[in-house]
Amino acid sequence: MDERVEKAYALMENCRLCPRECGVNRLKGELGYCKMGAQPVVSSAGPHFGEERPLVGMGGSGTIFLTGCNLGCLFCQNYDISHYRRGTETTVDGVADMMLQLQRIGCHNINLVTPTHFMPPLIDAFLRARERGLQLPLVWNCGGYESIEALKLLEGIVDIYMPDAKFADPKSAEKYCNAPDYWEINKAALKEMHRQVGDLKIENGIAKRGLLIRHLVMPNDVAKSIEIIDFIADEISRNTYVNVMEQYRPLYRAREFPEIATYPTPEEFARVYFHAKKRGLRLD
Repeated sequence: MDERVEKAYALMENCRLCPRECGVNRLKGELGYCKMGAQPVVSSAGPHFGEERPLVGMGGSGTIFLTGCNLGCLFCQNYDISHYRRGTETTVDGVADMMLQLQRIGCHNINLVTPTHFMPPLIDAFLRARERGLQLPLVWNCGGYESIEALKLLEGIVDIYMPDAKFADPKSAEKYCNAPDYWEINKAALKEMHRQVGDLKIENGIAKRGLLIRHLVMPNDVAKSIEIIDFIADEISRNTYVNVMEQYRPLYRAREFPEIATYPTPEEFARVYFHAKKRGLRLD
């Protein structure tokens, strides 16, 4: 595991932690697309009761919200964290302390929110916390725009992958996230995550290991939701646990784009939800 951490930090030295592959040396303070340095920056940490049911249970999901993002969606609901980068820089041991505190207060897991661009110090912190008695599963709660090289370093460390599957339409991904290759990258990432952890395993109502995919239904079908659902059913697993989400709101810069400057209709949501149900996926 020490060697794994070293390899992770090496990815940060000529940064290719995500598919943008900025190539900057973040260990020396150079900034790439995410505009973040080498030290983790945390916006907040605490029990979260608004996550998926198998993560929440009675004690809540132990969320640690990381500042910044490698994707930068123009409709982000957490834009104050991702775009305005509000948070406090901390140390690896500081993050380990947070994890242990979340365990002490009864959380069911350690849920790292938007962790991709801070992968090396986060896995370093998790392994240090485990040496100090941490026993909770680790949730990798990400945007789904992930490097396969980086994901392979997480094998055996991450217990639960919870990625987004945002867009099957390259034009929408380029327009709203500056990531025209999102869908191709996302499909490969979902397959790699599933290879590592398999379908979601739930014991006594609490998720222990596996893949949980989120898909946010957007107005005017800009995401091509049916294509996403069919890919999951056909190429991942029909036993995949999927949260088809209806909480899209036109926040941050969404009102600059008429097609997403509104809310999805109940009919738009129902179309995606019932198609996923028809395909036999496990729905939250």
